[in-house]
Amino acid sequence: MANYKPDLSCQSKFIPIDFSQQIIPGTFEYALAHVVDNHLDLSGFEQWYQSDKGGAAAYSPSVMLKIILFGYSRGFISSRRIANACETNITFMSLSGDAQPHYTSIAAFVARMKDQIEPIFTQILLICDKEGLIGRHMFAIDGCKIKSNASKEYSGTFDELTRKEKKLRKASQRILAKHQAQDSLSDDEVSHDLKQKAKLDNSATKISEFLATHQEKTGSTGKPVKSNVTDNDSAKMTTSKGTIQGYNGIAINDDKHQIILQAQTWGSVGEQQTLKPAIEQLNNQLSKLGTPNAFEAAKFTADSGFHSEANLKYMATTGLDSYMADTQFRSRNPLFKTSETYHTAQEKRRLKRSKGKPRQFTQDDFNFDPVSNHCICPAGKTLWRQSTSIITQGKSYVRFTGYLKDCRFCPLQKQCMRKLPKSTGRQVQFLTNRVQNVSHSDRMKVKIDSPIGRRQYSKRLGAIEPVFGNITVNKGMNKFTLRGQDKVNTQWKMYCLVHNIEKLRNNLH
Repeated sequence: MANYKPDLSCQSKFIPIDFSQQIIPGTFEYALAHVVDNHLDLSGFEQWYQSDKGGAAAYSPSVMLKIILFGYSRGFISSRRIANACETNITFMSLSGDAQPHYTSIAAFVARMKDQIEPIFTQILLICDKEGLIGRHMFAIDGCKIKSNASKEYSGTFDELTRKEKKLRKASQRILAKHQAQDSLSDDEVSHDLKQKAKLDNSATKISEFLATHQEKTGSTGKPVKSNVTDNDSAKMTTSKGTIQGYNGIAINDDKHQIILQAQTWGSVGEQQTLKPAIEQLNNQLSKLGTPNAFEAAKFTADSGFHSEANLKYMATTGLDSYMADTQFRSRNPLFKTSETYHTAQEKRRLKRSKGKPRQFTQDDFNFDPVSNHCICPAGKTLWRQSTSIITQGKSYVRFTGYLKDCRFCPLQKQCMRKLPKSTGRQVQFLTNRVQNVSHSDRMKVKIDSPIGRRQYSKRLGAIEPVFGNITVNKGMNKFTLRGQDKVNTQWKMYCLVHNIEKLRNNLH
């Protein structure tokens, strides 16, 4: 017979633990504890508490900060998971001194940090600057779309939400009509249907109360945009993994050690509109760090999401040496023009966007002779010159239009026009040499297409992209648990704090 070792799981064993020995130098938790205990001024939290003359003692802000930021660094973004870890995880016990706050205390602490998070963020930057982690040679900006604690099913314009409410009311009435028509339903079926009816009525009431207490949001063009019943500050956003209801976390970092200098979340606002306030916040932050003139010698990079004529005009006034790509930046790159991999990937994206439809003819497919001012379409038909004095953003264009009789029966019509021609044929315009004014976009194209410009812009990829990968993938901070612009912005800055403190861990011993 087999001889097994005895099962001693019921035997008592006492293990002495020294909490101070569990925090090992060189780790994130050591850097976090060292910074919070020795460098941060947390006096701003004292206004929260008036328990010196009565009531229960409060948890120390230093303890709450340590367990929350350490929890975020391990992907514990739920207050319940952090509270549970304080009871079961030895590192959490060591950081908290074996304090075990309730999850509601943890959630309330984060939700109330609107006014305290900015001073803490600045103090961490001062420590990073003292350790030589901020170079001020190049700044890079980008955005990361993160899910919010809101359902995208309750998102839509006021007209869409009104129709949704009516559908829910009708569905509730159908359940009632079903009960009136059938008296032989079992008790289980009746109970299930009543629960379903109550759920539909609650959802409809929630939408009607929202419509009655909120104003409809409008976009930059004045048209209505989608609101959200659960978190109206969030917005529907398209990502590489589908559409989400969330916020766009904007961050500006320094290229020397990828320290985040500015962080802000935005909901319904487009990415282009976030550039100016982000630059202004960065300038204020650099002033707090004692270098108000840093813009005079620093470079700045941004991708095509921030490119616009208004933004480039603003950047020209800041003193920053800016490099901002446009949507055609890669297509003008000689390396990409001869890259089969790039063109294959572009075609796959185009087919996905167009749902398999063939490629439409572009301006390059038309034969334009600037000397004779003639234009011939891909089908070999001559277009008539509609206008020679079209001025757009200081540029002069000549426009040609196809004859309706030619376009209506053209065998290449599906590749040339999205819709059947009714009043006019295909229109196409070409840039002439008569340029009135050179726009900021034109100047940026010349600047960024130069060898120096491409070399400077290429540094953006290594400066800002790894930051979002570290936050959302490595650390698992890929969702906001709070609702509302102020609370979500606080949580985003705490995510960025985790990233910055991690950069300090090798410098603090």
